Amino acid sequence: MNGMESTRRRFLKQAGAAGAMALAAGNAEGSGLTGVAGSGAQTSGAAPTPEDAKEVASREARMQWWREAKFGMFIHWGLYSVIGQHEWAKETEGVPIPQYELLAKNFHPQPNAARAWAQLAKRAGQRYMVMTTKHHEGFCNWDTKLTDYNAMQQGPGRDLVREYVDAARAEGLRVGFYYSLMDWHHPDGARSKTDEAARRRFVDYTHGLIRELMTNYGKIDVLWYDVDWPLTPDEWESEKMNAMVFELQPEIIVNNRNGLPGDFSTPEQHIEASEAGRAWETCMTLNDSWGFNRYDHAWKTPEVIVDNLATVSKGGGNYLLNIGPEPDGSIPPASVEVLETVGKWLETNGKAFYGTDRCNAGGNVNANYTRRGNTLYIHQHFWPGHTPAAEWLSFYQPEAVIAIGGLKPKALSARLLKTGQKVKFTQDEFSLRLTGLPIEAPDQPATVIEVECDGEPMVDHAAMRPLWPRYKVGISG
Repeated sequence: MNGMESTRRRFLKQAGAAGAMALAAGNAEGSGLTGVAGSGAQTSGAAPTPEDAKEVASREARMQWWREAKFGMFIHWGLYSVIGQHEWAKETEGVPIPQYELLAKNFHPQPNAARAWAQLAKRAGQRYMVMTTKHHEGFCNWDTKLTDYNAMQQGPGRDLVREYVDAARAEGLRVGFYYSLMDWHHPDGARSKTDEAARRRFVDYTHGLIRELMTNYGKIDVLWYDVDWPLTPDEWESEKMNAMVFELQPEIIVNNRNGLPGDFSTPEQHIEASEAGRAWETCMTLNDSWGFNRYDHAWKTPEVIVDNLATVSKGGGNYLLNIGPEPDGSIPPASVEVLETVGKWLETNGKAFYGTDRCNAGGNVNANYTRRGNTLYIHQHFWPGHTPAAEWLSFYQPEAVIAIGGLKPKALSARLLKTGQKVKFTQDEFSLRLTGLPIEAPDQPATVIEVECDGEPMVDHAAMRPLWPRYKVGISG
């Protein structure tokens, strides 16, 4: 993780907030039971109550679409896009507020730029979107009545959140709102930590903005809080905040970044599965910046994205991949190229991701795994090619062979997702060997092989090692 990627995480650690967030999330993951409003009332070791069971059932119903979706688009877009040097430019460059406010008058996005975002998300195989309604800079991308520092009364002259919501719905995508609790622009944003009157004003302002977002745009599917500095959950009145959100949007899901466990955890820029039963979503940039950064060309390749998506799905999570539109709302061409490549590949291979289950499979230097029920999907990133050791045989026919050590239970059938071709195989107590495969990889950036098993598939490479005959060679290490 480079410096720009970790800015938000560093800030939380420096402010002493990350530990509290991790503790809250850890408590939630340990119990697997938290209130509908993210209260975390069920404590570890306490006997479940009928209310707990009701809350779990509510969460499962609300999150069913999200667990099926697997892949979403994150959008970071605001005044920082005008600067084009990362979304933390105001803080890292020490820009005074009066100077930064000039950006609001020079923020002139093209009309309905969000249509292109939603259309790209659809082509990329993404099922939901999450847009920054207000980032740390404090600028509101909607027509709020609580401050004139907003898109309607500044340069855009219109409600950018409304355009985004309409665009997402037009493509059949679920709608999510990002909202930063931290606010560098509001006069009470930092003062609220030590001044009770300032805290009261700032908390009322924050709750008021969230109420507008939950009231003015119809059904909203995700509320994605960020950075709860400088207040504690009690000081934010986060229980009350979430209760209001669920009263206005009963089917919404919320994350864990207002200091409460929420419905899902949010590892950032890395993949870290929560324990079984706890929902989680890795958010990650397409290059190294969240907001538009004209000099950041460290684009992830389709190979990396497909592998990340497999790793996330294997762990039972979701993958929220970010784009940073330019000031006029256009999408950097490199982002379009990468996402379209991934989306084209998902047209054939999407069944290996959407609606899949957590998969008990170890690592493999050449492949990755996902699972749906009793079906294992082998994502072969590095195709083996021919088998040179057999070339001297007169009857040799070029073919590729893939071996998966430690697969249990019995395989019943196998086929290539790309072509539908049936794959021959043999299996013993050590490995599954897929034979008769073409020399060249049938698909890029990965070839997926679907293997039906007679029970839940598990891949444990280490388990077979003590059983493997070593022909008088000792086992060391």
